[in-house]
Amino acid sequence: MPEKKHIMFYISTLRRGGAERVIVNLAEGFLREGYKVSIVTPYRKPPELEYVISSEITRIISEPAEDKLQGNRLQNFKTRVHTLSDIWKENKPALIVSFVGKNNMMALLSTWKLHIPVVISVRGNPASEYASKSMNLAAKLLFPHAAGIVLQTNQAKAYFSKPIQKKAVILPNPLNPLFIKERFEGERKNEIVTVTTMDENKNQKMLVSAFARIAGKFPDVYVTIYGEGPKRAELEQLADSLGIREQIKMPGESSNIPEDIYRSRIFVMTSNTEGSPNALIEAMSLGLACVSTDCPCGGPAELIEDGVNGMLVPVNDDEKLAEKLEQILTHPQLEQQLGIKATQIQEKMEPETVFTEWKKYLENLEN
Repeated sequence: MPEKKHIMFYISTLRRGGAERVIVNLAEGFLREGYKVSIVTPYRKPPELEYVISSEITRIISEPAEDKLQGNRLQNFKTRVHTLSDIWKENKPALIVSFVGKNNMMALLSTWKLHIPVVISVRGNPASEYASKSMNLAAKLLFPHAAGIVLQTNQAKAYFSKPIQKKAVILPNPLNPLFIKERFEGERKNEIVTVTTMDENKNQKMLVSAFARIAGKFPDVYVTIYGEGPKRAELEQLADSLGIREQIKMPGESSNIPEDIYRSRIFVMTSNTEGSPNALIEAMSLGLACVSTDCPCGGPAELIEDGVNGMLVPVNDDEKLAEKLEQILTHPQLEQQLGIKATQIQEKMEPETVFTEWKKYLENLEN
């Protein structure tokens, strides 16, 4: 019996997040296709914070033991590269797929002269992911040596040099099957919802500030922010200072987001930058009326046709966001129209369709 081809995926952790979800979906898909599959991560999070993977998928932790990281920053970096290189040598994969930032650099450096094809993927705004001079220079020098480069938007592709653009392909994210269902047509909760990390980039203070402008007109409407993060206390203080704390709910992380938001009225994404945002895709699939910032690197604008299947607003413009929220809340027919059109994203992002695109691309690179 011929030996199974081995594909290895590389990312920082398997914590619950957009890039990690895509890695897990791809890994499970290739497992079903008969591949030997491994996921390499430097770190392991507590089980309740990570995605569950099939027992047949090998998990490898690449971070060296602490006693091997006693040098300066450069020496420790070299140790990490050598450790990763040893993992590739031992496992001899047919292909390595790496996601995000420094991981892409590490994957390319650690496979130098090993003759193992490496596909790298930039998941967010490359101007942010490779913002420092050193990261930007490393990308320019190393990316041309990748076997393939997967990006999420045309705007992200335009950021890179022509040699890198020639190697790059734009592939969609697979839609989580839990979010594929008929649109809810009953009486909805008077709720505006977002699902995100409470951090600077996700910018939920824009949502809180926008809602404060109209909250008095809609005393029965409330905002629910699912997630946790370093900005939680600041958001609570902002809601208090604006006098709308009772209309702002922050229940924390949830393991059942599809059910939590299924009957909500409006989904809002207020990010400063995004690639192709999974949370927005999922809310559209469920048929919520969606409002998003038109942020770099263009992911929301490639998903939403303004006024047709959702609405776009400028980054950090809480006045314009308030205007759009009020427009939807006072026009049920518009809310329904936006939601119905949004569900059409299911066809484009259907999991098996997207996996087939990825599989075709990656298998072509193996040969």
